[in-house]
Amino acid sequence: QAQLVESGGGSVQTGGSLRLSCAVSGNPYSPPYCLGWFRQAPGKEREGVAALDSDGLISYTDSVKGRFTISQDNTKNTFYLQMNDLKPEDTAMYYCAAAQPCVYRSMTTLQALGANRPHWGQGTQVTVSS
Repeated sequence: QAQLVESGGGSVQTGGSLRLSCAVSGNPYSPPYCLGWFRQAPGKEREGVAALDSDGLISYTDSVKGRFTISQDNTKNTFYLQMNDLKPEDTAMYYCAAAQPCVYRSMTTLQALGANRPHWGQGTQVTVSS
């Protein structure tokens, strides 16, 4: 069974950058799969942030478009979330997630990731101060 381990969280000031990493061990994912990131702030529901699938389709939640970038390195079984121009409202626990198979239609890749029973990482805290 695959295991996901996040790293890269921390505390930054508004406008700063962080890069989150999610290392996938165990059974490497073969297509079709979806990988991505969710976050949960205190007192709020978990929300999807970004996702990509094995066909290269990518989706982002509107609030991070233009600031966050999801990518993967298949040689390292690792995927990333580059976060630029961070804002206090980005403060949350960030979780990586991966689903295989990930089969979907008529929805975004981010929606599909949540709908395909993903494996989850343990979370990494991101705090952005003003």
